[in-house]
Amino acid sequence: MHYPSKHKTAILVFARSSQEEVAHKSIYNGGQLFDALTNHVLETVVKTQLPYFHFSEEKQIGNTFGERFTNAIMAIFEKGYEQIITIGNDTPQLNVAHILEAEKHLGLKKSVLGPSTDGGFYLMGLHKYQFDSTSFSELAWQTSSVFEQLLKHFTERNTTVFELQKLSDIDTQADVKSIISYTHQLSEELLIALLQTLESGENGHFIPSQKIYPLALGVHHNKGSPMLHSL
Repeated sequence: MHYPSKHKTAILVFARSSQEEVAHKSIYNGGQLFDALTNHVLETVVKTQLPYFHFSEEKQIGNTFGERFTNAIMAIFEKGYEQIITIGNDTPQLNVAHILEAEKHLGLKKSVLGPSTDGGFYLMGLHKYQFDSTSFSELAWQTSSVFEQLLKHFTERNTTVFELQKLSDIDTQADVKSIISYTHQLSEELLIALLQTLESGENGHFIPSQKIYPLALGVHHNKGSPMLHSL
């Protein structure tokens, strides 16, 4: 099978629409936030100059997450690519450097995992020969043990695993509050969406936008201490 481009590596953005994300995650009025997160990840993959494929729920096939994820990976391998980097849309700190680092280590015949702070993963890089659809679909996806299971899956196949830095993803309102502490790692669009999501949280305990937006955007490029730690 011929490669559709000069690259052997493709990116799989496995991410639901904002409507589906809001329906499955405990985040108040999160539609704008997940739209911004999806825009962020797509803009990021474009900058890598690698071919990419976005599988929202409309393209996902299967009854479980494991089946849908496995089928999406299979679909890309069937296009002729030898290596895949999978990412979602819920890790705001993910950037171009993480993806290119993953590509570099894939080129060294390694697998790559980007661990999340909750025991999951935000990035996985794998080769076609490491992929077994049956065992893959049966892993404990969307649990706090899936990172360790993937690590075991690859090491049992005598593959060296390179681990990227650990990052946080967004599943709850508390995650939004935590992520927003690191303004220098976020785009302005993401920062504003996160702030607006915080404002719409329970009990109205958040700072009004007219006070917090200038403060947040004013320190956006400050590489020093995190902000909003007292919220």
